Amino acid sequence: MRSLAKSVILRTTLLQPGPFPTPDPFLFVVYHNDHFPVAHDDSMEAPRRGNGADFDPRAEYRMYHGEKIPGFPQHPHRGFETITATMDGIIDHSDSLGNGGRYGEGDVQWMTAGKGVVHGEMFPLINKEKPNNCRFFQIWLNLPSRHKMVDPDFKMFWNTNVPKYTSEDGLGNVTVFYGDYFLEQKDDTCERIENPNQPPPYSWATDPINDVAVLHITIQPGGNLTIPAAHNGDASRALYLIEGYDGIVVGNKTFRRSTMLTVDSSQPITISVPANAGSVPGQLLMLQGKPIGEPVAQHGPFVMNTQSEIRQAFADYQQTQFGGWPWQRNDMVFPRDKGRFALLDGKETTPPAEK
Repeated sequence: MRSLAKSVILRTTLLQPGPFPTPDPFLFVVYHNDHFPVAHDDSMEAPRRGNGADFDPRAEYRMYHGEKIPGFPQHPHRGFETITATMDGIIDHSDSLGNGGRYGEGDVQWMTAGKGVVHGEMFPLINKEKPNNCRFFQIWLNLPSRHKMVDPDFKMFWNTNVPKYTSEDGLGNVTVFYGDYFLEQKDDTCERIENPNQPPPYSWATDPINDVAVLHITIQPGGNLTIPAAHNGDASRALYLIEGYDGIVVGNKTFRRSTMLTVDSSQPITISVPANAGSVPGQLLMLQGKPIGEPVAQHGPFVMNTQSEIRQAFADYQQTQFGGWPWQRNDMVFPRDKGRFALLDGKETTPPAEK
């Protein structure tokens, strides 16, 4: 009797506006795509829209929790990491440790909240000559229990150091926010593209056996691309169809709605966009990692292993404010004409010159 081939797609879930479901070791992911208007003055404010705390997909843009400048004014975190992977636009970061930064246009900020940090993420309108489009992924990666109370930390991966891969047909592109899953042709041999970026030292992603990968995949109509099997076949792997998904083919199935695919990471998977799909490329996010496999207790901005630890997190925050807020405003933004930078432990760095 002939055995049936194992399907690479294990489960499909239709996606709704707002945060997407995630597999362990991830806790949260949201795709932000806001078309903020041209800035009319140096205030960097946006005309008020919505209720200030929504993910309304019908809106041209969202204020989130910002009152005048869109974004997320100061708020606390404990017990996990945030990965902010940008495509377009600018984000201003500030935190309770006195660190700050302005990044975007393909940069990645990786922050370990650890035992507790307060930070703000604002989306100032800095361009007076063109609309201030802002597009990025906000991803929460869990920390194992032994590392939930480490000191906070963050790393900045400037866009010039984020590896990119182009498929053989020239129609598929991958931005490797983290991972090392593609080969590049060098002379007559193929060599693995090594990712030069390293997350903070206590991240779940730091150990290669955990096989964490975060990929942004874009495929033009008529193109196709194959994602190799995971290095660790026990890693969870999720694909999110976020743009241009009308007719996109994953494995041997066609999808016409925004969908999360839970797939077998031990098998390669091919993605294609039919040539007759129009001019809109298909776009996907891939999240992958070996599950931590521990209990998760979550309440708002705190993620621990037990409810008693959550209660302690609230008590600690009320008592210490995780170091307080050293900035002059809750929705801290930097001067409009300041370029991209990262301020960490009193030292300011800027992106390397683009080649």
